[in-house]
Amino acid sequence: MKDKVRIGCIGCGGNARGHINRLKNIESAEVVATCDIVRELAEKAAEICGSKPYTNLHEMLDKEELDAVWISIPVHCHGEPEEAVIERGLPFFVEKPVARTMELAKKIEKAVNEKGIMTSVGYQLRYTNSAKVAKQLIERKTVGMVVAKYWCGSGRGNRWTQQWEKSGGQLVEQATHTIDMMRYLFGEIEEVYALQANRTLHDIDCPDVNVLALKFENGVLGSMSTTWATDPNDWSDANVLDFFFEHYKVHWTAQEVTVSPPIEGFDGTNKPTPSIDEVFVEAVKTGDASRVLSPYSDGVKSLAVSLAANESARRGEPVKVASLLQ
Repeated sequence: MKDKVRIGCIGCGGNARGHINRLKNIESAEVVATCDIVRELAEKAAEICGSKPYTNLHEMLDKEELDAVWISIPVHCHGEPEEAVIERGLPFFVEKPVARTMELAKKIEKAVNEKGIMTSVGYQLRYTNSAKVAKQLIERKTVGMVVAKYWCGSGRGNRWTQQWEKSGGQLVEQATHTIDMMRYLFGEIEEVYALQANRTLHDIDCPDVNVLALKFENGVLGSMSTTWATDPNDWSDANVLDFFFEHYKVHWTAQEVTVSPPIEGFDGTNKPTPSIDEVFVEAVKTGDASRVLSPYSDGVKSLAVSLAANESARRGEPVKVASLLQ
């Protein structure tokens, strides 16, 4: 067992620095190198944990003795970093979504499986206490329907998120969290029918509203609406699920689960749980990945739902998710 997991970080933007700040506070983790094509970002991230900055990922991987790599980069930048890490046989954490296309995602998935590399995808909502208690609540229950939403204002800012060829749109880049949580709680999604439009943000080439109808393999029916054209400062309607079983209505957020009518003894209030970073550090340290809830292959399945929805909107007809995974 390793005393310290020596980590290199590829990508040093805001999201990446969030991971680096958490890793800094994990006793068994040591960030020894940071890498970004923008030197200033690499240096800024390196200052957080006293590590060495790089602007070339291959140089970092060749020079540093690493036990694992964290990859947190824009959607359109996936591919080369993962392939370089896999070539060296290193476990890696990668932010969601795993790719912008199924072709690339399946290529990386195959390489990961062939080398037996330990992975984790950044679906951190799976690790929340609210996900845990919701999963326990509906175990062996018949859920009838789930209604989900991801409403926010992030489409009003980042330039790369506003372009199809870079972000893949909100369903791929952002609301993948909501899709993944529905998969985690209610099982695999069999079919999706989607409608998309630009109603407010006419200066972008991605839709700013999405409406989905979802059919799950176990018979659950679902719907999801998303927009990134609302108030950029209001995140209260992002990643929200409402569903029912028996005569109970359940309201789920990352912070809390509420049930109506109340169930005696049920406590859905927020409680601290190990972060996704803590879990993966421990997995690398011990060689035991049993607590990793979102390995790479699972991330590919969530991406397939997002891309099936985009394809459905283009074709004007339902799309089977399995057709993208074949």
